[in-house]
Amino acid sequence: MKEKEIESYLVSRAKERGGKAFKFVSPGCSGVPDRIVILPGGRIGFLELKAPGEIPRPEQAHRIRQLRALGCLAGTADSAESVDNFLCSLAAAGLEEAL
Repeated sequence: MKEKEIESYLVSRAKERGGKAFKFVSPGCSGVPDRIVILPGGRIGFLELKAPGEIPRPEQAHRIRQLRALGCLAGTADSAESVDNFLCSLAAAGLEEAL
């Protein structure tokens, strides 16, 4: 599966869950994740997409660490399975506070 196919899969799966996976660009700030994923209930996460087996560049890993330090769900996905795992984690995020 190519990175572009994984990205299309993410957009499709987010839509099936009633959400969006917006392309994320931040001029002047390199290394931001490829997509901002928003699911119902205000669940927002950041996902860097990679071809199978690829890892984030150092500046991408740095941005993911920064987002996590701010309390955001942020990660990488290099397969359909890792996209689904991210979406499940995002959907479950914050449920503890709501109960």
